[in-house]
Amino acid sequence: MPIRPTTLRTLAGAALLPLALVTPAWGHPAAAPGPAPESPATLCAAAGTLRGAHGQEAQVSLCTDTGSPRLTIAAPASCRRAGVRVRYACRTEGTWTVRHAGKTLDTGTLPGSRMYPGPGTYDISATVRVRSTPSGVDLKGTVQTTLSLTAPKARPTHAVTVDRTTLHPNATTTVTYTVRRDSDQGDGNARLGLIGEEGTGVRIDTADRRCVNPLVGRYPAKTRLAHSVDCALTELQPGHPEKVTVRITVGAKCSSVVSKLGYWLPEGQALETGGMLAGPTLTCR
Repeated sequence: MPIRPTTLRTLAGAALLPLALVTPAWGHPAAAPGPAPESPATLCAAAGTLRGAHGQEAQVSLCTDTGSPRLTIAAPASCRRAGVRVRYACRTEGTWTVRHAGKTLDTGTLPGSRMYPGPGTYDISATVRVRSTPSGVDLKGTVQTTLSLTAPKARPTHAVTVDRTTLHPNATTTVTYTVRRDSDQGDGNARLGLIGEEGTGVRIDTADRRCVNPLVGRYPAKTRLAHSVDCALTELQPGHPEKVTVRITVGAKCSSVVSKLGYWLPEGQALETGGMLAGPTLTCR
């Protein structure tokens, strides 16, 4: 029986190349290939103009990256003084807020980032201070814009879970973290970090030789952070998770313990091909 080509169309209605649906020998239709990943890029939009009492001006944009695991937010600006057409580079600092469908997703310090939330329309605002010595600009204000992101949310390559989520004061709790690599991307290397609240007296220790309390201070100082542990994992494989067991001792003053995972996704000798993943937080009550 002849195969009839089927024409696929995008949401905008533009025709793509004909695609033949092939039926394998076992009788199930072949899965159509998924969409190609969107290449990393920067998306910017004008967010507002700040003006001073003497004609100073700062044009501020809000930018995000797209097509990467993290959503990085920056606020570049150009400045000029009164009566001068030349624009100067500016220094921008402040805080940002991301909202989606009227709900606040996250806030942070400029420039900053959070995990990419997926495609959609996002309202991004920033409260900024913009300065430029050549133009005599020193302005403060709030700017806002809307950006539509289209890149699909990438499947996570790694994950961190824990067997309990609550600590108690005046008690020692044994906690086991499980670290997984669920993708063929990357290799078996990862760094698991745990940290309690400094000054509370919380202590984290473990008999796992892959882990140490971080060393601080200048050589030959031997001071180690009792409230933090750093574990170097080297055997992560899909289907073969690694487990790390620690003992967390909380005194009379409660402390939460947060976790994070750093991992490597090598692309030859390219730098900055890894990622950071927030792990579970242990609360105290």
